[in-house]
Amino acid sequence: MRFLYTIMRRRGFMILFKHEMKMNLKSLLIWTLCVGGLCMGCILLYTSLEDSLQDIADAYSDMGAMSAALGMDKMSLATLTGFYATEVGMMHGLGGAMFAAVVGTGMLSKEEAGHTTDFLYVFPVGRTSILVQKYLALVCNVLLFNFICAVLYVLGFLLLGEEIQANEMACFHLAQVLMQLEVGTICFLISAFTKKSFLGAGLGVPILLFAADMMCRIIPAIENLKYITPFYYANAADIFTSGEVEVCMAGIGIIVTAAAFMVSWLKFTRKDFAA
Repeated sequence: MRFLYTIMRRRGFMILFKHEMKMNLKSLLIWTLCVGGLCMGCILLYTSLEDSLQDIADAYSDMGAMSAALGMDKMSLATLTGFYATEVGMMHGLGGAMFAAVVGTGMLSKEEAGHTTDFLYVFPVGRTSILVQKYLALVCNVLLFNFICAVLYVLGFLLLGEEIQANEMACFHLAQVLMQLEVGTICFLISAFTKKSFLGAGLGVPILLFAADMMCRIIPAIENLKYITPFYYANAADIFTSGEVEVCMAGIGIIVTAAAFMVSWLKFTRKDFAA
């Protein structure tokens, strides 16, 4: 009997995990094609814009703090790598964070909103197992999103015959995964505390964090906001300039992610679904 129960638990795990992946497949495809396709399109458009980008780069160089906020004080728009780091990287970061927020916000709250919490207990799995499976689905969605997008961007570079800075590219996308997981986990935490899917609040998280990153680079008085926003350590211009991710800042992001997950677990395992 114990062996049978163990098999049922494993099957329950696979069923719930596959269900979450299937439920989010359409969202994953739409966001990946939109963000990845848009960014790849921008890369392919570089050759047609190359002549005018130097003038744009010169104009931005006179914008002072705004130029620093966009990373144009470190990288030049006149090169494809600089264009990727300042423009494409910013679009990918914001788009990816919004995707992670969309997935994370509805991951737990949708069960209460759809009155399907009782159905979950048909499976011989506990609340901790349910939480872990849903979180793993979030992680897998973020990983797949970044992998597919990275492949599209590399393909764009290859089609243009441009050299790829492999180390910087790898560091950037690793930082993007960490950043998006942090945003997604914060929204996962919101989902654990709510009975309805507050998509607007979820999307507000990455937008506010992105704005905080921009502001702390422009206004010295609020520079310490860089310790709060994950967009700071995932900034493409910084990574392509230094060739590495700031370990301290990324470490803070990992701690925030772990703390948000633990609070989500504490809340979800003690939540009264009958209320």
